[in-house]
Amino acid sequence: MMVERCGALQKRGGSYIKFQLKSAQRDRFDADISRIDIVNVVSPDTVPGLKEGEHVKEFYVLLVSLKRELYDEKNILLLTKLIKQHMVFALVFEDMLRFAVVHDKLFSTDWEPLADAALPLMGIDMDKVWEHIVTTIGGFEVMEGVTIEEQITIDGERLKVIKKIETLEKKVRTERQPRRKYELYQQLCKLKKSLKDNP
Repeated sequence: MMVERCGALQKRGGSYIKFQLKSAQRDRFDADISRIDIVNVVSPDTVPGLKEGEHVKEFYVLLVSLKRELYDEKNILLLTKLIKQHMVFALVFEDMLRFAVVHDKLFSTDWEPLADAALPLMGIDMDKVWEHIVTTIGGFEVMEGVTIEEQITIDGERLKVIKKIETLEKKVRTERQPRRKYELYQQLCKLKKSLKDNP
């Protein structure tokens, strides 16, 4: 694997020169990633009229050339831990691309033809541009009066409730004892009500 203009994970003589990666981490990288290039830096210096944000000063766009479509997401998460920058990943496999970003958690788009892939910049300052990037890639909206971090937490809790409902529905269908079936049904009704009351 090679990183241009960054050097953060550049190989020299078969070893990674900046970070002390474990053998399993190196093997995982080598199995999935053939090359990483910094292809763009988005900042007030590179985008005329864009203001600096309170939290986000700039972010990098990294082109990640993959060796296989079913890559290990841990590699992307590890990159964000190793390189302390805001980053957008353009993951490319053959003639397909998907965008990925980490903001509290990993978000990614569906695969699409490389020629059709686009990620527009929207916002008057870097904080708003970054928020738009995250919500576009993550496929969610931020409700009025909450921060993007709060929205991610809210959506995560909602997803947990939905999964609990799905599990309970299966249990209700398969439970044979009437009393236990009724108890499970009551729990299911409470969860569905909480979901309805907190859309």
